[in-house]
Amino acid sequence: MKEIKILYLYPDMLELYGDYGNIQVLKYRIESRGYSVIIDRYSIDDDAPDFNNYDIVFAGGGADNEQSILAEDLIKYKDNIKDAIKNGVFFLLICGSYQLFGKYYKDVDGNIIPGLDVFDYYTESNPDRKSRCIGNIVIEVELNNFKTTVIGFENHGGQTFNISRPFGNVLFGNGNKFNDTQEGYFQNNVIATYLHGPLLSKNPVLTDYIIKYCLDRKYNENIILENLNDEFENLCREQLLNRFLK
Repeated sequence: MKEIKILYLYPDMLELYGDYGNIQVLKYRIESRGYSVIIDRYSIDDDAPDFNNYDIVFAGGGADNEQSILAEDLIKYKDNIKDAIKNGVFFLLICGSYQLFGKYYKDVDGNIIPGLDVFDYYTESNPDRKSRCIGNIVIEVELNNFKTTVIGFENHGGQTFNISRPFGNVLFGNGNKFNDTQEGYFQNNVIATYLHGPLLSKNPVLTDYIIKYCLDRKYNENIILENLNDEFENLCREQLLNRFLK
């Protein structure tokens, strides 16, 4: 049986606003197509993972304190992570994890948390603790030459700069910075974004993009995913899009 292996990073510390739901949605939509899924979890003091052994690496959001602690641990795997990304392993990074994969994160007190420097962007916290990019957000993304809307929830004081390849264009909400026109970072096998929610439960097309990418890469086939009944999800999306965009 074809399978997808998922590595869930720091589930005990990075799980803001329902981010674990992304793992649940992936598992459901993979298994509903008749494939198996293996989910391994890694946290501090666990045996070192080899990121190349996985099809998907997922990390959720966390506050400044968690980022500071995890940055020291994650840096041990910098070369392995870079190698895995180069080899096509899919990385889904939410909020705090998104920030950690950049050059650095400067917190509200001016302290610098070094990032993995996997990507060229960097994040600096807004000096006003009470002023945050918070609320519902809608972006337009392009996946394999197919444009679709992605819905999520953002809550971040950090302002991310120097994005060379944004995940999408903002239709409603803030994005990488206050009133920005772009959100997140994207390349073929990396989605780094501020969208919580959880992200994948609101966006079946995006979830299936990730699943198909992983199956095609692993088995060297152009796999056609069986359609699932997304009537309820699409009805919810229609209601949200009507509320946010009209």
